[in-house]
Amino acid sequence: MGIGVSVFLIAVGAILAFAVDATTEGIDLDTVGVILMIVGAIGLLASMLFWSSASPWGGGRRDDVVVRDREVL
Repeated sequence: MGIGVSVFLIAVGAILAFAVDATTEGIDLDTVGVILMIVGAIGLLASMLFWSSASPWGGGRRDDVVVRDREVL
C-alpha cells in the first residue's frame, strides 16, 4: 500500500466517521470510518518506514557501488 492509498483511506474514513449522518441497518458507518482511518494510518506508517530502504530514489546507504582502479599510461 502506498502513501497515496493510505491518505485516501484516512480521508474516506474521516468522512464516514465525522461527516456522514446516515443510519443503516446492520452496519455502523462510524465504525467503518474508524477502521478505515486505522488501516490508513498503519499503511502510512509502514510506507514511511520502508520508503527509504526500498525506494530507488531514497537516501539510504548504498553498499553496492563498485569502483575499479585503472592503470594510467
